[in-house]
Amino acid sequence: MTHDHDPVLRPSPAQTAAALAPPPGRIGGDLVVETLAGLGATTVFGLPGQHALGMFDALRRSSLRYVGLRTENSAGFAADAYGRITGEAAPLLLSTGPGALMSLAALQEAAAASAPVLAVGSQVPVAGLGGGRHGYLHELRDQQASFREIVKSVHTVRTASQIPSAIAAAWQSALSAPHGPVWVEIPQDVLLAETILPQVTAPDATPGPLPPRPELTAVAADLLTHARRPVIVAGGGVVRSDASGKLRALAEKLDAPVATTFGGKGAFPWDHPLSLRSWLEDRHTTDYLESADVLLVVGSGLGELSSNYHTFAPRGRVVQIEADLGKLESNHPGIGIHADARLALQALLETVGERRDPAAAASVRALLDAVRARIDAQDLTLEQQVLAAVRKALPDDAPSFWDMTILAYWAWSAFDARRPNTMHSAQGAGGLGYAFPAALGAAAADPTRPVLAVSGDGGAMYGLAELATARQYGLPVTWLIVDDGGYGILREYMTDAFGAATGTELARPDFVALAESFGVPAVRTSPETLAGDLAAALAEPGPSVVVLPAVLKMFAPTHL
Repeated sequence: MTHDHDPVLRPSPAQTAAALAPPPGRIGGDLVVETLAGLGATTVFGLPGQHALGMFDALRRSSLRYVGLRTENSAGFAADAYGRITGEAAPLLLSTGPGALMSLAALQEAAAASAPVLAVGSQVPVAGLGGGRHGYLHELRDQQASFREIVKSVHTVRTASQIPSAIAAAWQSALSAPHGPVWVEIPQDVLLAETILPQVTAPDATPGPLPPRPELTAVAADLLTHARRPVIVAGGGVVRSDASGKLRALAEKLDAPVATTFGGKGAFPWDHPLSLRSWLEDRHTTDYLESADVLLVVGSGLGELSSNYHTFAPRGRVVQIEADLGKLESNHPGIGIHADARLALQALLETVGERRDPAAAASVRALLDAVRARIDAQDLTLEQQVLAAVRKALPDDAPSFWDMTILAYWAWSAFDARRPNTMHSAQGAGGLGYAFPAALGAAAADPTRPVLAVSGDGGAMYGLAELATARQYGLPVTWLIVDDGGYGILREYMTDAFGAATGTELARPDFVALAESFGVPAVRTSPETLAGDLAAALAEPGPSVVVLPAVLKMFAPTHL
């Protein structure tokens, strides 16, 4: 009930007139782009298709910048990277059926890496919804079922008036901790129909915070304060919540060594006296983590890679801070704190007592010496030379994106990211073809600095069409292709396991000539000239390709 003294917000006469006379010629697609712009989006990715043309026509009448890629999977990877770099929800516009389904591998990576992607796909006309077989082009019995097990949430629209609320709800879902991809689908006829609805103003879709429960942080703080040997594992959640500064402050207050997961690269300074770095696939590191009497895990589920293929068995108390409820205590029991990493680390900083441990830094040095001795005993000079050349050439603040390739597996453990949120790979879902289109998305987010993509020749074949995208938009991405003539890591796995490899050898193009045919400068390099050639390519505006013919080997595993 409204009383006389209650404030009532009434539109001004000018607002009323504008609402009663919206601009002519608008359709359902305009409601999509107006909502996205009102939520704060500035750039959208995608690929047009027949059912989605209403959205793409509306782009002409909007302020949104469109970056079109050549395949839906690549567009999804580009949106994933844009979301990782900016922390904003990246809109991804797709068409029905084959177009939508082509994005699934990219959305799986976004889900695994907690990258905020807002995928908006078209659907068959409203009359075709409901599972009947009407014979529409691109028709699926239940399109959203293909997405439901991958994305955070699914939002279905059946009328134009539902569009703004559905997209706002999806936006809020994508940006609520943990971030992730979401799916909105809108029928073709709803997107094409003229609308008399007023222009969409800025909807309120601000995600709520995810604070820790104070009684849990109090217990965790007490355990850490009185621990004899506390150790911290920092995962991707630290990077995504922009909490690296708070992590460092807590580690220094506790004199606690810190290991970063492959998804948490850059969360803690590589050369800090307390840095265990990222050698998680090394038994020396696994033993060190097991010896902690209190292990604080922040923003990681301690999955397969972070646990040295599930050989890690902690002997002390585990405290896990994790925004993804499904990951909380999913691998190891302990004190599970369901919270955003930044808020939980702040709470711990305010409640832990200061402790000093002169032996902590010495134990870190001893561990890294043992790891280095193990690697040096394996005749892996070439691999370390190549990785060092990449590090030398890459500016500290330049983002890098790594495909599933041997050099990337080395980088997970041995590459100094130097800055938070600058090193990204497809290790969440583990699919091929991520690096180059993702790098294009990062360059679209910030074209003022160069971006590096690293692929093997097998993974590069997935994204060759995007050389046209790079050239069309002039994006400053340098693509390093390590050409070993096949799926190198699978060749190695199969040879070790079966004595011979099957299906791993590939016919491939002359990558230099191919890039040049797209108008993209390219050079063939060697391990000795890589640093200079890569630095020169990164310094030039626009896209470039550097091809390194080399057969690299992995370091020996310790989990077998």
